[in-house]
Amino acid sequence: MAGLDGVVSVFPNEKRQLLTTRSWDFIGFPEYVEREYNEYDVIIGVIDSGIWPESESFDDKGYGPPPSKWKGICQSSDFTCNNKIIGARYYRNDYGEDFLKNNILSPRDTTGHGTHTASTAAGNPVSRTSMLGLGHGTTRGGASSARIAVYKVCWSDECQDVDILAAFDDAVIDGVDILSVSIGGKSDDSIHFMDAFSVGSFHAMKKGILTVLAAGNFGPKSSSLTNFSPWAISVAASTMDRKFVTKVKLGDNKIYEGTSLNTFDLQGELWPIIYAGDAPNKEAGFDKDSSRNCSANSLDIKLVKGKILLCEDRIGPSEAYRVGAVGVLVQGQKSLDTANSFPLPGCYLHSKDAAKVHKYIKSRRNPVATIFKTYESNDTLAPMAASFSSRGPNNATPEILKPDLTAPGVDILASWSPMSPISQFHGEKRKLEFNIVSGTSMSCPHVSGAAAYIKSFYPTWSPAAIRSALMTTAKQMSPEKNHDAEFAYGAGQVDPMKALNPGLVYDADEEEYIRFLCGQGLDMSMLLQITESIINCSERGYMIPRDLNYPSFAFKVQRPKHHLNASSKRTVTNVGLAMSTYRAFVTAPKGFNISVTPDLLSFTSLGEKQTFILTINGKMKKSIGSASLIWDNGKFQVRSPIVVFDERAVNGASLYRI
Repeated sequence: MAGLDGVVSVFPNEKRQLLTTRSWDFIGFPEYVEREYNEYDVIIGVIDSGIWPESESFDDKGYGPPPSKWKGICQSSDFTCNNKIIGARYYRNDYGEDFLKNNILSPRDTTGHGTHTASTAAGNPVSRTSMLGLGHGTTRGGASSARIAVYKVCWSDECQDVDILAAFDDAVIDGVDILSVSIGGKSDDSIHFMDAFSVGSFHAMKKGILTVLAAGNFGPKSSSLTNFSPWAISVAASTMDRKFVTKVKLGDNKIYEGTSLNTFDLQGELWPIIYAGDAPNKEAGFDKDSSRNCSANSLDIKLVKGKILLCEDRIGPSEAYRVGAVGVLVQGQKSLDTANSFPLPGCYLHSKDAAKVHKYIKSRRNPVATIFKTYESNDTLAPMAASFSSRGPNNATPEILKPDLTAPGVDILASWSPMSPISQFHGEKRKLEFNIVSGTSMSCPHVSGAAAYIKSFYPTWSPAAIRSALMTTAKQMSPEKNHDAEFAYGAGQVDPMKALNPGLVYDADEEEYIRFLCGQGLDMSMLLQITESIINCSERGYMIPRDLNYPSFAFKVQRPKHHLNASSKRTVTNVGLAMSTYRAFVTAPKGFNISVTPDLLSFTSLGEKQTFILTINGKMKKSIGSASLIWDNGKFQVRSPIVVFDERAVNGASLYRI
């Protein structure tokens, strides 16, 4: 098939995953900020699981007709697009009767995911919202006046590459300005940039469309990024200063704090509590060791019904519901930075506290406990990289720092499809119009909304220029509080207000990315698949990754204590003050010297370009070192992160700061 005339490329049709508000205020972007009327002309394409058009977030009151550039369609028989949702398509390559039992062949969202991401990126402000009282306030999108175009590629079972790539190409033809894609695959399948996300976002970049991608939910393992194409933005997830706390009280009056989204009220009543290992379903062949995790059908209903259940695995709530438990306590080994809804009163406890609960159960003849309703508390450590957020370095080109930046992705309240329960646990029947969920799927549309906001002020800026503005103005995060440093959060937390005035930008175009791909050793057929053009690399030239005109720097050494002597060339474009002079300020990791030549850049006009070379020399002490370059003219500070790391970081070893 690949050899047939008219066939540009052939690749395996992989199955993909959806990566699932205080948040905008937390990043310094209040509701009433300066907005350009042009924001009404900005179109955000959301490639996801569809949309719930009846949500208040997508009401079109006050909107005029779609922008004249819009060429899309409304492919739907069960709802009508309006002047907010100006287009909607759906994609499904194959389906059968079983598929139709759980899905609607329409852009309508039946899972909630696409509605959540679309409203986070561009939803109207909706006041007095909450998830059953939690997170009460106003939900809104970053570019709340922008239009939305929906491309449904994800269904109850999967998201297929063939549909994703078709959606990218339709969105480009339709006339979107920004693409928001909260979907990811495996962390190693885009090694040559020939997956649907890399190819689709390259096609979009050629037409001046910026693609914003979720980094993935495979953290905290290093080199676990699912999306890292250098012509798109890869967004990590971080916490904000609101967290949800659930308390558990035992019969001895000891109280333990965990986390969940528990809206059920036991009114402080104490109930019998039992350890799952003491209630095996022996008739089904389970024993104490196999029942303690509360896997499906592992528990004896007669022993558990009417009691609070202590499980050793996060799958426990479904089984707890099946056997009629009053509540469930879930023992976890990982960080407690996300809260989940359970179909019954529940709380996620850290292993050390769960062990104390277990000890109490064993020490009493009639142990009792209760679970209180969740309340909101202040998280003074925020922003922190979320435990689930995928980490760099990326497997394809580790000397291009990914992720690019981070945004709130933990416990985000946004619109939801009332066709979908608020959690995926067995027994969950609550269906709401707003829901709280976590993931890089939630952080991605924060950056999409911010990018659309910038696009409304600078409609002619390239995708690379917008990305540069977002990265060089990001809020610097603490590497002391974030174990994996820049490989967890990139340039830092997005700051849309500061990104409006970056001063300088690191721009790049299709030609530069082609030279970069040539430098990666891709053959002509691979290049054709990505670029849709016949490329002769000997004519175009070759570029090493560290010379790509990127707003960050990454240098890899082969082993600890290995001497590094390397340089990177960059070009900046003046978008601030016509007459301005910038001086370079550099911080360097211990054991290294970093210099910039020239260290003074003088501009006499807007759009003027200046080139410099950054040189690093020294010897590694440990696996990773962080530094930065700041160009400062007294008004604008243009910051680029610098990372030095050894081969162990690429191979998945733990990262340590020096």
